[in-house]
Amino acid sequence: MNYRYLLSAPIIGAMLGAGVLALAAETPEASHAETFRQLELFGDVLSRVESDYVTEVDDADLIEAAINGMLQSLDPHSSYMPADAFRDMQVTTRGEYGGLGLEVTEEDGFIKVVSPMDDTPASRAGLMSGDYITAIDSQPIVGLSLDEAVDKMRGAAGESITITIAREGEEAFDVTLVREVIRVKPVAWRIEGDDVGYIRIATFNEQTTDVLEDAIRDIEEQLGDNLTGVVVDLRDNPGGLLDQAVSVSDAFLDGGSVVSTRGRDAREIDVYNARAGDLLSAKPMVVLINEGSASAAEIVAGALQDRRRAVVVGRTSFGKGSVQTVIPIRGGRDGALRLTTATYYTPSGRSIQSTGITPDVQVAYRRIDENAASSAHRLSESDLPHALENETGATREEEEEAAVDQPPEDFPEDQDYQLKRAIDVLHGNLVTTALTPRPG
Repeated sequence: MNYRYLLSAPIIGAMLGAGVLALAAETPEASHAETFRQLELFGDVLSRVESDYVTEVDDADLIEAAINGMLQSLDPHSSYMPADAFRDMQVTTRGEYGGLGLEVTEEDGFIKVVSPMDDTPASRAGLMSGDYITAIDSQPIVGLSLDEAVDKMRGAAGESITITIAREGEEAFDVTLVREVIRVKPVAWRIEGDDVGYIRIATFNEQTTDVLEDAIRDIEEQLGDNLTGVVVDLRDNPGGLLDQAVSVSDAFLDGGSVVSTRGRDAREIDVYNARAGDLLSAKPMVVLINEGSASAAEIVAGALQDRRRAVVVGRTSFGKGSVQTVIPIRGGRDGALRLTTATYYTPSGRSIQSTGITPDVQVAYRRIDENAASSAHRLSESDLPHALENETGATREEEEEAAVDQPPEDFPEDQDYQLKRAIDVLHGNLVTTALTPRPG
């Protein structure tokens, strides 16, 4: 079974053999003779390392590292998963694993936090998007692959782990956490005031749409005819399964296009459509996004924005517009290949690769410190090594801070200004341009 993902963390660990030869032989840009010459070169180098390197080496480790290097040179999201990592991925997709609750990527030899998951050891310890993890249990992790570092952070519930954090503007510091069974709760909801439903979607795993439908039913039962509208919060949502992004969008759309994907052959286009029937019966909607909203979250935001179904509020999203297919090797016994196989497009035909979804209303969570503007930058897709370029040539636009709605100076720090402004939109207290026609 192949899984199609919209997000995978930025590692083909099988012995060099027929499978690798077949992949090489199928490369149309190189002749068979040249391909085999390069493979012979690889074999010569491997043999010399085996015989002459200062210490004994493990052939399997060397080959896995070489294949990882090949895949990582393609883009940040193509990687190899050994069998144990593949099993972990399957468990994570089902919504449960043992660890700290972090979404991470690799940058400059360090592990960088994309976002902590809600209500996990990582979020309760105050870890933040943009933090670097430089050591685990006092052992530096420079040179480890992302999967190797993640393996070290995962473990049995109840075991403690100390990670060293480098945060801009602060001295490096240690954080000791206790691993938990991370049951990823994909959706949470509550009532805001007496007329607004708030739905927080934290990730897109196999359970997301089912729990979302429960949330909508519960909100409607609680508010009935008093329901003014719904805020769907996708902030710091790192993405997940493509089919869940489609079905979540489907819940709010009455038919029509959700997203399309295109592979190497531009003529091969897969179009995903919503079914008839809007579960909210066209009640007003606002979607909240920020710089940590990625991939599947961007599919949903882009679909609802393009279809004029929701007003999008917040900050420009991460900008991951590629799709990964997870291909088990020998039924998964030898792990799986996670390969970027397509790019996706919103209903109007936009590719948001490296550019992100721009909100209809730009709203900051905290006041912007103009004297520290350079430190306010958050990681985006375009910052990742070997990130794919947007095929249209579009680049990520820097937001003009003067155009961003900011909290008043006396706004309480324990309150959510972006959510407040989203509710203002639903109440008609904030003028937007969300329903003006969009190109495409």
